[in-house]
Amino acid sequence: MAVTAAESFVEIKVPQQKLFDGVSFPAVLSPPSSSATVLPLTRSIKAHKPYLESLLLKSGALLFRGFTVNTASDFNDVVEAFGYDELPYVGGAAPRTNVVGRVFTANESPPDQKIPFHHEMAQVPEFPSKLFFFCEVEPASGGETPIVLSHVVYENMKKRYPEFVERLEEHGLLYIRVLGEDDNPSSPIGRGWKSTFLTSDKTIAEQRATKLGMKLEWLEDGVKTIMGPIPAVKYDKSRNRKIWFNSMVAAYTGWEDERNDPVKAVTFGDGQPLPYDVVYDCLKLLEEESVAIPWQKGDVLLIDNWAVLHSRKSFIPPRRVLASLVK
Repeated sequence: MAVTAAESFVEIKVPQQKLFDGVSFPAVLSPPSSSATVLPLTRSIKAHKPYLESLLLKSGALLFRGFTVNTASDFNDVVEAFGYDELPYVGGAAPRTNVVGRVFTANESPPDQKIPFHHEMAQVPEFPSKLFFFCEVEPASGGETPIVLSHVVYENMKKRYPEFVERLEEHGLLYIRVLGEDDNPSSPIGRGWKSTFLTSDKTIAEQRATKLGMKLEWLEDGVKTIMGPIPAVKYDKSRNRKIWFNSMVAAYTGWEDERNDPVKAVTFGDGQPLPYDVVYDCLKLLEEESVAIPWQKGDVLLIDNWAVLHSRKSFIPPRRVLASLVK
């Protein structure tokens, strides 16, 4: 006998959730306590994918809590159960390591560093439509992955700074980042050019950069990458609304290491500098509108990258959160 969605998933409330237009953000799903037949999460996903996708469309993010997902391999099975195509991590900035199958470490930058709000890979033309996170080891303290609805940010910014948003929509953004040859794990943007382009051959790196719409300028000990101009605001067709689809705040406040000055990391598409006060007010707005649910071991968070920006709070180890990106 077929098990209904209601027998596989129950929507629960957690204190940190927010309501937007009467919809819980994020939606939090748990196994029903009364059900005699609790299916493995993978089977429930396969059986009720349309229900889960409609909930994701409505809410923008789903947190699966209380299911039996213990290891990276279990998490890989959960990702596979959805049946989405994998997106290779080409052109992203974060240092990551492949763990198993389609599963990678999330950004491995040091625990005392915050990672600012961003849409995953918003600075390259081919970005994931969705991303999964899994808490394998819950943090001793801190380390949440705050999320915020992108259209809410766009609407608020347009109200506060109509001229700025108009310029942004007209010119887009230019992203500039200097990469070393090899990865620098002490930097949140420490991915070297070899792992960014998945090659040690400069000619192949050039070809892959060109495919991304990126220009390269080779330096003595690395390479300067220039991306754009690319749009900073996109239109989410599935929800009929404009979204704040960029890495402006992340680049301007966080792309900093011995090779990079964050203020020069992102400009208007015509090369003009961004106004400091507006960028920092946008950061404040992102924080005010965001939701940060403390991780519990076994949590799986599915984010629609078209609807939601995410970040990472600093933490006290241990903490191990894994990720998987899909097309």
